[in-house]
Amino acid sequence: MIWSTPGFNCANPNTCGPYALCYDKGTSFACECPYGFSNISSIDTVTGSNSSAGSAGCVRNISWNCGAHFSHDSKHFSFYLLQNLVKLPANSQYLGVRSKEECESACLNNCSCTAYASGIGCNLWHGELINIVVRDDGLSGESLYIRIVVSNSKANSYRFIIGGVVGALFIFICLILLWIHRGYLLFFKRDNNNDQLSIYSYTHIKHVTGNFSVKIGEGGFGSVFKGRLSNHTEIAVKKLKAIGVEEKQFRIEVQTIGMIRHANLVRLLGFCAEGNRRILVYEYMSKGSLDAHLFTEFSNILSWQERFKIAIGIARGLTYLHEECRDCIIHCDIKPENVLLDKHFSPKISDFGMAKLLGREFSRALTTIRGTIGYLAPEWYSGEAITQRADVYSFGMMLFEIISGRRNSSEFNNRRYPYFPLYATAKMNEGEVLCLLDEKLGGNVNVSELIRACKVAGWCIQEPEACRPSMKKVALMLQGIISVGIPPVPKSLLNLVDADDY
Repeated sequence: MIWSTPGFNCANPNTCGPYALCYDKGTSFACECPYGFSNISSIDTVTGSNSSAGSAGCVRNISWNCGAHFSHDSKHFSFYLLQNLVKLPANSQYLGVRSKEECESACLNNCSCTAYASGIGCNLWHGELINIVVRDDGLSGESLYIRIVVSNSKANSYRFIIGGVVGALFIFICLILLWIHRGYLLFFKRDNNNDQLSIYSYTHIKHVTGNFSVKIGEGGFGSVFKGRLSNHTEIAVKKLKAIGVEEKQFRIEVQTIGMIRHANLVRLLGFCAEGNRRILVYEYMSKGSLDAHLFTEFSNILSWQERFKIAIGIARGLTYLHEECRDCIIHCDIKPENVLLDKHFSPKISDFGMAKLLGREFSRALTTIRGTIGYLAPEWYSGEAITQRADVYSFGMMLFEIISGRRNSSEFNNRRYPYFPLYATAKMNEGEVLCLLDEKLGGNVNVSELIRACKVAGWCIQEPEACRPSMKKVALMLQGIISVGIPPVPKSLLNLVDADDY
């Protein structure tokens, strides 16, 4: 049921009432109850009449009592995901837990908890949810999990019967599709987030790429081609060169990015593994890689606002990899070439072929050196076991490049500095940061954001990994939620230059 009230808008917290969703359309708005809820006016059993919709709000179809017999069993409850919210409701309780699973468990174990959100940290809500505003501009936003009851025995009986019928029908349809399209689509399998990861035949890949006719990238791993699926979805197809090292990278990429979803991680749609062919199919990122916009002379100039948004987005993506996945994922090759931009210049981390999975029961991993020179943390060279802080170091090096618009070792003001991060940290200690900004921006910058970004980059590249912040803390510092001091000049960088140069 959708309703609206003349003269009100989503800026008014009481426009739609408790638990109702408010869709802000600019010149108009509409209210709707989420899944598991009904409009109060449609179930008014006290008066027996329909009260005016718009201020009544929504009520749960099935409620629960917080009495002595309250059960915390997760079988009795589920969570309905609301996506693309303008902002989260007010009056939340912050909880310092490490993962989405712990946040969900904390809500389940508290009878009064009605919803939770797990992004940077964990937020719980108790009581009614007010002013849930949903974006209507096509952009992504915040996500909220609303608690609902699923233990009603009669409802479960219906679900069982309907589920059996639907399941049988689904199997029947799949068999027909496999019989008709077996030369194109082999089968689907579900990942941990209930999205479908497709397995394509080589014939199908050739068809959707026009026999690999439009090349959009090339590297040591192989080539990337543009394609289009039958539903008109544009895709990027990475064709690996040969079986060998690429086989290991192929398996790592499917095992890592194939199981996760985040707004700042490029999405793997499927793959092909026929004979000696190894192909990965991704969502298409129309603005290409970040390095093409920072270092190419004839590319569009990224504004400071775009650069700062990109830095925060990358930090959020790494936070998810490090702290919110089932296993900690260390990317191991963070650099501008591995950050892709969509049509809105929102960043997505890509290329997980060198990633390292670290179980939550382990704090560090001993592995062979991997990554790109210029972004490698000191512990890679010393042969020490690595942690997530290796990615933090790489992020700091890349952040300096986002700020300056040039490679860290390139010329600066017609004088060659062996390492730009050394020059930058020295200038920060002198209180000068504007000289570090990309000249192409003409000084058009938010100075407080620039100072904050420079300080964060300086802390990220500290030699002792214990001195580097976590990516979660990096994201909070960039947003100004946590204050950040002036970092010391890393001693490892001082060894790279002569005293006279410094």
